[in-house]
Amino acid sequence: MKIASWNVNSVKARLPHLLAFLQDAQPDVLCLQETKCPAKDFPVLEINGLGYRVETIGQRAYNGVALLAKRPAEELLTGLLGNGDDEQARYIEASFGGVRIASVYLPNGNPVGTDKFTYKLAWMQQLIDHTRELLGREIPFVLAGDYNICPTDDDVYDPVAFRDDALCRWEARSRFRALVYLGLTDAYRIFHREPHRYTFWDYQAGRWHRDEGLRIDHLLLSPRATDRVAACDIDKKPRAKERSSDHTPIWCELAV
Repeated sequence: MKIASWNVNSVKARLPHLLAFLQDAQPDVLCLQETKCPAKDFPVLEINGLGYRVETIGQRAYNGVALLAKRPAEELLTGLLGNGDDEQARYIEASFGGVRIASVYLPNGNPVGTDKFTYKLAWMQQLIDHTRELLGREIPFVLAGDYNICPTDDDVYDPVAFRDDALCRWEARSRFRALVYLGLTDAYRIFHREPHRYTFWDYQAGRWHRDEGLRIDHLLLSPRATDRVAACDIDKKPRAKERSSDHTPIWCELAV
């Protein structure tokens, strides 16, 4: 089973790139973030035409997550349990062939010292609590998405410049570690130990061409999913295209 994740930065603006990725990479499940459109406006017909079903929650111009899969979704969950008052579309989860998969769009949190950073930390705690419940089910699961966290200084091109950014602040990193320490595994780091491999490059200041990026998109695997992981990598090709998202896909494969 091939599972991919991509912050597409507007599904309608990137639709040609999205369709090309589905055709070329052929993921069994693709988790999208920052779709930026309500469910009723999602380009379902075009994606159905490639053999994918769509489950999505969204908002106009902001946030939005989706699961695109070759098989029907089971036990669909929209939003984090215990977080029913959250109006932001940031979490969707379902089962596919015995594997539970979530598309996660964690808040950015900038600027630090505002309600946005407080919201980010509270949201992360909700994710930690929900993950404990998933672990209690003893099933394979993958939490895939844009976490807006650089786990270590190896995951950011300029650690000094980003020291006080919400993506690198110790409060956010400590909650990310708390999530992982529940028993999850960063799939990318199983296969790639080298530093400075990125999934995001800002549009400004030629960051892409200078490879000055951030690794903020992650695939976190439960123990039973980790036992089955066979490969994981970052696909940089979509980021190199014209009018691309500022993120690029990351994917893993689980043995069936």
